[in-house]
Amino acid sequence: MVLHSKDLSYYRLRLQELLNTSFPERAHDIQFIDQRSSWAASAYEGAFMAGNPVNQCDQIAQHILFEGLHFSSFDTIFQVVCSEFDTRMADEELRPFSLKMLSVCAAVFTNYKLTDDFAYSADFDFLYTELTGTIAIWIEENGLQ
Repeated sequence: MVLHSKDLSYYRLRLQELLNTSFPERAHDIQFIDQRSSWAASAYEGAFMAGNPVNQCDQIAQHILFEGLHFSSFDTIFQVVCSEFDTRMADEELRPFSLKMLSVCAAVFTNYKLTDDFAYSADFDFLYTELTGTIAIWIEENGLQ
């Protein structure tokens, strides 16, 4: 099995979907998308040529494609907004408001070591509480514009 150009586009599309959903701040980083997609396709091909089973080749490629993209600041903010502030706005306003809060809350994230498994750490609860407070203060000062 030799990789074709559609295989590279497969990885590009998978990565673009994740970025659009969970990492909107990186969704237009074409260089990042091209580089990661190329690495993943090359890793798959190399693993396959080395005789690995297809499912293992796919796991290797997925690991490279999504490395460092398992914890999402945006998803965390969206979770806080949906859980703590959903009664203050319509459902269709939750995502756009969360996108706005991404820059507002950026400084909060700098206080934590964000690893791929951060959501399962004890510090996640502290981050969640700090984000809730930051967003509540912003709403108090600015309203739900």
